[in-house]
Amino acid sequence: MTGDIAVVGLDGRFPGAADPAAFWDLLMRAGHALTDVPADRWRRADFHDPAGGPGRTNTTVGGFLTDADAFDHEFFGISPREAAAMDPQQRLMLQTAWRAFEDAGLDPRRQAGTNTGVFVGVMSNEWAQLTMTDYDRVTPHRGTGNGYCLVANRVSYHLDLRGPSWAVDSACSSSLVAAHQACVALRAGECDQALVGGVNVVLTPALNIFYSQAGLSAADGECRPFSRDARGIVRGEAVAALVLRRLDDAVAAGLPVYAVIRGSAVNSDGRSNGLTAPNRWAQQAVIAEAYRRAGVAAADVVAVEAHGTGTVLGDLVEANALGGVHGVPRPEPCAIGSVKANIGHVEGAAGVAALVKMVLALHHGTVPASRHARTENPDLRLAEKGLRLLTAPLRLRGRTSTVGVSSFGLGGTNAHLVLGSAPAPTAAAPAAGTVPGVLTVSANGPDGLRRAADLLARDVERAPSRLLGQLCWTSNAVKSSGRHRLAFVPTDHRDAVDRLRAAADGDDTGTGRARSTLSLGWLVTGQGAQHPGMTGALYAASGAYRRALHEADDALTPLLGASVLDTVRDRTATTVPAELAQPALFAVGYALGRVLDDLGVRPDWLLGHSLGEFAVAVHAGALTLAGAAHLVALRSRLMARLPAGGGMLAARCPVEVVAPVLAAEPLVDLAAVNGPRDVVCAGDAAALDRVAEALRGQRVAVRRLDVPYAFHSPLMDPVLDEFARGAAEVEVRPARRPVYSGLRGRLLGPDELMDADYWTAHLREPVRFADAAAAALAATPTHLVEVGPRRVLSPLLRSMPAGRTVPTLTACPGPYATGAELWELTARLHRDGLDPDWTALYEPQQRVLRRLSPYPFSTAARFWISAPGAATPEPSHPMPEPAHLRPLPAPRPAPPPADHLDDEVLDLVAEVCGYPRHQVARDASLHEQLGYDSIMVVQLKERIEARWGIPVDVRALLTEVGTPGQLVDHLRSRVVVSDGEGHRG
Repeated sequence: MTGDIAVVGLDGRFPGAADPAAFWDLLMRAGHALTDVPADRWRRADFHDPAGGPGRTNTTVGGFLTDADAFDHEFFGISPREAAAMDPQQRLMLQTAWRAFEDAGLDPRRQAGTNTGVFVGVMSNEWAQLTMTDYDRVTPHRGTGNGYCLVANRVSYHLDLRGPSWAVDSACSSSLVAAHQACVALRAGECDQALVGGVNVVLTPALNIFYSQAGLSAADGECRPFSRDARGIVRGEAVAALVLRRLDDAVAAGLPVYAVIRGSAVNSDGRSNGLTAPNRWAQQAVIAEAYRRAGVAAADVVAVEAHGTGTVLGDLVEANALGGVHGVPRPEPCAIGSVKANIGHVEGAAGVAALVKMVLALHHGTVPASRHARTENPDLRLAEKGLRLLTAPLRLRGRTSTVGVSSFGLGGTNAHLVLGSAPAPTAAAPAAGTVPGVLTVSANGPDGLRRAADLLARDVERAPSRLLGQLCWTSNAVKSSGRHRLAFVPTDHRDAVDRLRAAADGDDTGTGRARSTLSLGWLVTGQGAQHPGMTGALYAASGAYRRALHEADDALTPLLGASVLDTVRDRTATTVPAELAQPALFAVGYALGRVLDDLGVRPDWLLGHSLGEFAVAVHAGALTLAGAAHLVALRSRLMARLPAGGGMLAARCPVEVVAPVLAAEPLVDLAAVNGPRDVVCAGDAAALDRVAEALRGQRVAVRRLDVPYAFHSPLMDPVLDEFARGAAEVEVRPARRPVYSGLRGRLLGPDELMDADYWTAHLREPVRFADAAAAALAATPTHLVEVGPRRVLSPLLRSMPAGRTVPTLTACPGPYATGAELWELTARLHRDGLDPDWTALYEPQQRVLRRLSPYPFSTAARFWISAPGAATPEPSHPMPEPAHLRPLPAPRPAPPPADHLDDEVLDLVAEVCGYPRHQVARDASLHEQLGYDSIMVVQLKERIEARWGIPVDVRALLTEVGTPGQLVDHLRSRVVVSDGEGHRG
């Protein structure tokens, strides 16, 4: 085995420590987290022999998790009934896995479908003892709620991870063996990413009794590894998870790295001096083999996190094994310690707890002091073996430190991992952009969103203000995919904190709930939208826009003999040069569309106005950039050769009013119909003056447009033939996206090419924008995005009844644009359901992941069951323990009453999933929100059939019914209902 494995993310809960930061604090102060057994675990009498003999167990002390019964089931779409049947170890691992991915800079939802393996160490199945031995109360969900495999498989299922997935039980070494197996799978290519975990929850005193009778339990409730006062082990609880990647892959993906795993080994004691007795030679062999595989010498290893149970025999054997490897001439002894002194023996999670400790030690550059180091057992003769206990933290040197982690199973399965410091990160100076980015946070509900916003506010406030852009990038990468979303563009660091806190306090500004689907229409502006310095602010703010605009300019400049960049950038100019107006507008339309496309703001259809159709053709794939640039440059050159004296006139009236006036003016034509009362005429300037006078006489408002040419009029006739010849040189292709044509006034057919004939007619014929827009709006877009240097077309669509309620967005609203509008547009669409490719908003210096606090799960819902006969207080938010549904009723002879069908069906839906009836809405998703799975669907089918005596097809329920309301409609369509008085209808 070769190749370093990177630890890129981690999370955990430990006795006395709710998260890794608190765990590190506990370790650094050599803290003690052992307490008396909580009252909700088992009866005090279970410690003692009811006949009055010696106690069953010699201690009532252990290391226990706070809120081990809490589970945010709604976040994972798990019903209360299923959650109540799940082993707490499954619940804890699911939440911890989610947070570990977030800590790695990875959105857990976006791991769906990836080749990610899940390897979990677990040795206790006490939940099964409590829930599966009462046979009358066994349910399908109690079956899936138990079993070692489900601890790993449930993570793979809920996150849709496709790599290997299994639980490991080798007793106390389970989770370190799981880590070894994950490394093997990564190096072999069986998975590209791995989640390694371990979990242990103490629910019964069974193992306490076993440890006491076997002479392994510390009667004084204190675990003292390698101490002269060692008396044995103390049981504990923990859950932890780490995310692993091959180091090269982690670096390439820009993931932060805590430490690297350089090598690992696993072996067995074989037939030694007892099944449960440790074997020095096997332990020594597994350590030496791990060093060999890691390519390190014993003298290079500065510290080892020992198994260290605190039993006299176990400590002696382990010290001898370590000494057999490390007892060589070395400048400094190897430091050893054991986290069990702080939190107890957490059994199936012991290996991963030790691993987290040493990963954090490498990350912080310090190995914590060993609790009880000052009472070192002299009989172990550690110094002679090249070993020492740390009475003070050990400062690691540089970024080349090497440490080890040992874990030994009760039945003889031994594991050892070799860890090294993470490689030095590449320094990246934060970009000094005018817009820091979009700050995002999301959740599955409004309460979760408020909690997450509050936590993110603390993270942002603690971070230096210069990192705001990188924090925005990280929030997009990790915290943006939930249904309920907060997304906004902060002006600065203080504004970011204030707005996050406002959201945490319930201000819904900048929040939204993602739609299931979005339909975007692009409106690409044409002549008349130009102004000096158009998009100059965006050019200064967005590197992506600058690059796209330069791409368009590079295509245009050889054809024009001039660049359009100054026209776009210079906001101090007073006019736009006539010969550059059309090319500049095309360049802007192309560059804006290119950035939006790269962002994922992709059109379901496109509609351009006159000149805007050239950019539409490129974005639809009908023309290449070079081809469109050729046509636009040719068009502009030919316009410049036309004699002066042309113009355009806008009139606020229907076509029917202007048509008789134009009939008397052969040098003026109808140039565009933009709306029911919005037309444009074009032609000879003197004739236009007469048209204007005639229309004013009819009380029609008119306005001359600031354009030098009479587009779409008889004045274009002298250049049509030459334009047609030049247009014939351009390659055309079928459009790949739907195009509503301003020339045709409708959607172009799949066989209609935007060819030379099209573009020649496009120059001369009127723009039928109103017809094209009406057809486009009939496609019911959810949003309109105007692509151009100012708002011109979106007001036209709002004048149409179908366009009044459709949100219209733009990345450049006009001369007073700030440059932040592209980010605001993205934030708005993200709140509404778009998952952008955020890369286009950020420069490389900003695309640096920073660790943010992981999602704060709700602790309101509680699920617990105590040992039989336990006298325990009710949890603060009690939930029902698993139980059978109430007996099926006898089939009713009468059909369901029409007036009450909704209520009766919703009652059944609530009964099956375990939610209170008032929480089951007609439009709630059965699977995503109410937690329905195939088991519940079958139960629902049975209850419907029993209630009304009608057959129900399970396949129909699974494929056709997604909400309680749809179920009601489905039943109405298949059964006869009564009017409530026995009459069938």
